[in-house]
Amino acid sequence: MDVTSDKLTAGKKSLASRWRAFSSGVPLLGWLLGALVAVLLEQFIGTPLARGMWLPKVPVLFGAVIMLKKPFLIPSAMAYVLLIYVLPIGMIARLSAAFMNRLAAKLLDGGMILSVLVHIFLLYAILHIWSGMSDYRLLVLKLTLIAVMLTLSLNVINGYMGEFSCSHPGFMALGAYAASAFTVLLFTNDRLFGEALLPQVIGPFFFPIALILGGLVAALGALVVAIPSFRTRGDYLAIISLAFMFIVKSLIENLEVVGGPRGLGQQPDWANLPVVFGTAVLCIWIINNFVRSTMGKALNAVRDNEMAADAMTVNTRRTKMLAFLFGAFWAGVAGGLFAHVLRYVNPGTFGLQKLAEVLAMVYFGGLNSVYGSIVGACGISLLGEALRPLELYKWIIIPLLLILVMIFRPTGLIAFKEFDVKKLIQPKF
Repeated sequence: MDVTSDKLTAGKKSLASRWRAFSSGVPLLGWLLGALVAVLLEQFIGTPLARGMWLPKVPVLFGAVIMLKKPFLIPSAMAYVLLIYVLPIGMIARLSAAFMNRLAAKLLDGGMILSVLVHIFLLYAILHIWSGMSDYRLLVLKLTLIAVMLTLSLNVINGYMGEFSCSHPGFMALGAYAASAFTVLLFTNDRLFGEALLPQVIGPFFFPIALILGGLVAALGALVVAIPSFRTRGDYLAIISLAFMFIVKSLIENLEVVGGPRGLGQQPDWANLPVVFGTAVLCIWIINNFVRSTMGKALNAVRDNEMAADAMTVNTRRTKMLAFLFGAFWAGVAGGLFAHVLRYVNPGTFGLQKLAEVLAMVYFGGLNSVYGSIVGACGISLLGEALRPLELYKWIIIPLLLILVMIFRPTGLIAFKEFDVKKLIQPKF
């Protein structure tokens, strides 16, 4: 038994060392170039290649859905992913490593902002081409980006502040309904609000105002939770925030002016991929700067020892209030985007299932980590979609996976890791 265990351990170390040897020296720019070549390859030869491999269509989520629906197509789906994604990305990244390192160095010499913009442009190009092949891919991508925003905003409270909040679906609902009411009232002919007050052609220019309004309404709602709960100690925030979530849901269900339990529809189609992607990038940048700022360090001090932080002149109550409102604001912005992506919003969406989903993303990815929030949101969102063919069984697999993560990685997959953009984009000679 010990011999077998030693062999498995040695095999894992050997595999890890081989991967490090292969990927060492390849900058992020090289991996992005490889991914761009892969999605372009799929766009031009994906359909004939899929038909040649007896696949019914191009795999929408890297073959996972096809493999679960039709297990006999597993070899074909795996071969497709290998030929379209794995081999091209690996080969291009490795072969272009020297050139891309020189290019990355020149971009950094031109300034940090220029280098970041080039990387973001390449990432957007990859996502745009990949999602352009299917409406389903586009919807999944938009919802995943919104999930990243929501997870990051909750991590500010549950991770960096060290409290346990259950009110994020409520904040998301407030943002979704506030932004929807603004755009539908002003720019849409609707049975609830009547004729549009302004011409729809100027509406896209007002959409950022709608998202900010949704964030501000959510932050205002956060005051209702923060004022009583931060005067107490212990688990009272969790209890009060959970009650707040149910109050918001019940309130919206009984407000006929916004559709009541039937929901509110007719939102303008303004949440396209550039808008959602740009808002998500802005959210990541602002939250990352926030948690690395003096306020973020004060939050960590409050989390580790509130009495010691107070003794070191940190205004603990003010710090917690600001962080809570900040997290709620971005949850409201995510809610506004969510409503305009689906073009319909219903109070039943913002219940216990949404709470469990967001908490799973936070704790699966890792506390106190922007990296962790991104990994957790993308991982749980894509896994949920990939396992959709299993229907009920997917709600057994995902919780089991979370239990295993909590046993072997109690703080999540990538916890307490700073998101350092400079280290991410710098050349790797």
